[in-house]
Amino acid sequence: MEHTVVSLQLPVQESLEIKKNRITPLPGNDRGKRICLVTGTHGDELEGQYVLWELTRQLNAHRELLHGTVDLYPAMNPLGINSITRGVPLFDLDMNRIFPGREDGHMAEYAAMKAMEDMQGADMVIDIHASNIFLKELPQVRVNELSAEALVPLAQLLNVDFIWIHAAATVLESTLAYSLNSTGTPCLVVEMGVGMRITKEYGDQLIAGILNLMAHMGMWDGETQPPREPIVSHDDVAFINASAAGIFLPSVAHNGMVQQGQQLGVIADPMTGETKEEITAPSNGLLFTLREYPVVYPGSLLARILKGGSDE
Repeated sequence: MEHTVVSLQLPVQESLEIKKNRITPLPGNDRGKRICLVTGTHGDELEGQYVLWELTRQLNAHRELLHGTVDLYPAMNPLGINSITRGVPLFDLDMNRIFPGREDGHMAEYAAMKAMEDMQGADMVIDIHASNIFLKELPQVRVNELSAEALVPLAQLLNVDFIWIHAAATVLESTLAYSLNSTGTPCLVVEMGVGMRITKEYGDQLIAGILNLMAHMGMWDGETQPPREPIVSHDDVAFINASAAGIFLPSVAHNGMVQQGQQLGVIADPMTGETKEEITAPSNGLLFTLREYPVVYPGSLLARILKGGSDE
């Protein structure tokens, strides 16, 4: 059933509306649990759209197997999605940098506050993001080290490739996940895929993980599959940045193990035919981020490697 979380009037007889779809168990089947699935906070991140669509189809087709409430928020930043804009149009700000919001703040801050109020008290919130248009990411969960003890065991059920535990100093306190976790509502952040695209295999991988987590919570009696065993990283990540401008041409596949010194690609100059820079791996490990958009400048992020690991 569709619910309006917040509705605000805009100029020219338009409105900003954040809506959710609530799927409930059949009468007598409710065990009192609630999970919230959030996406569309950044208007250029569309991977979560497929996840919520397909998950809704599966849950509606088998409501007799559902034993808790599922709230789905497909567009936290509807104006951004409609205009293919990462941030909130008109305000030129990042929706995920204004939580927990304020009642006396501007329109976007008020909307953020009402959305957060609607999610508070849930047994679990999953905040689904994609990368931007420049980078492609393996399915991963990102966790603040302050919440790691409680959240990592739950993240391991989500069928992702790895869990990245961030140092507290690098975590922005104005995100939805930080704000919810700090008030006692557990929230996991999923990052996967690439901006402005949908990677169906990543979406299917996460859907299987969400159903597995729901089964663990006692909310789902349907068929599940054993989750992948993710690598857990405590910020042991190598960043590879460009030193020259040009066109980045990767020579390795995303989602593979690389060896120290292995060529990852080159930066080419189409004008002169020169190879401006050869990019090599600084360490052994899992290549979990790879640049998707080829135009680069000095400092542009090309790849990230999770150090260590094996071919298993």
